[in-house]
Amino acid sequence: MKDAYALITGASRGIGKALAFELAAKGYSLILVARSENDLKAVADQLLAFNDIKVLYFVADLADAAAPQQLFQFCEENKLPVTILINNAGYAVWGEFEQSSWLAQQTMIQVNLNAVAEICHLFIPVLKRQKKAWLMNVSSSTQYQPVPYMSAYAAAKGFILLFTRGLKIELKNTAISVSCLVPGTTDTGFIDRAAMSDSIRKKAKQVEMTPEQVAKIGIKGMFNGKAEIIPGLINWISAMASYVLPKSVTENIAASIYRPQN
Repeated sequence: MKDAYALITGASRGIGKALAFELAAKGYSLILVARSENDLKAVADQLLAFNDIKVLYFVADLADAAAPQQLFQFCEENKLPVTILINNAGYAVWGEFEQSSWLAQQTMIQVNLNAVAEICHLFIPVLKRQKKAWLMNVSSSTQYQPVPYMSAYAAAKGFILLFTRGLKIELKNTAISVSCLVPGTTDTGFIDRAAMSDSIRKKAKQVEMTPEQVAKIGIKGMFNGKAEIIPGLINWISAMASYVLPKSVTENIAASIYRPQN
C-alpha cells in the first residue's frame, strides 16, 4: 500500500492529523492538505519518522475557490494514485447570523460545502480508476438539527451528509466505497477558532472525544463500508433523539447550548 495514496484535507491538526496517523499505521502514503506550510511540514516529518511511507503535502486555503482545481492539478502532474479521499477541512462561524459579516459566512460555506463538493467531483474519476477506493466526507453532529447561532454551519454540514449518502448510492457499482464521518464535540481547537464563549467550552469538555478516538472509529467504519459513522455513544444517542423528538425541542436545546451570553 506504500504506493496507494490517501488525500486528507485539514490534515495539519485535529481529526485530520489523527486520520493521517491512522492511515500511516496501515501503510498508506499520504497527501496532506492545509493552509499552514509550517504545520503541514511538522506533521509530515512526524509521519515519515513513524512509518516507511511517502508523505507529500500541498498548501491550500480552501476558502479560495481556485484551490480544489489547483490541488487536483498537483496530484495529476505528479501522477499520484489517490486511493482514499477524505474531505475533513471545516470550521464554524458562531454568533447571530445577521451580526457576522457576509464575507465570514460566505468563506465558511466555501470551505465546508463548495470545496468538498468540487473536490469530490474532480477526484471521483481518479478513484474509479483504482481496484478499490474509499471516499469519506466529514460532517458534524450539528447537522442533525438546526443550530441557532451556527445556522449556516449546521446547514452546510447537513448538506455534506445528504450529499455523501446520495453519492454512496450513485457509486455503489463502482470501485468506490463512500462514507460520512459525523463526529460530535472533539478536542480540536474548533471552539477556539469559532471564538465561542467559556460556557460553551465548559459544556464541551464534559462530552468531548479526542481526535485519535474519532479517527480510529472513522477509519474502521470507512473500511467496513459504513454509510454513516457516528463516533461515541453519547453522539449516537443525540443523533437518534433528533429523529424522535419534535424539532422545536431539539432546536431549543441547541439554542440553549450555543446562545451568546449577554
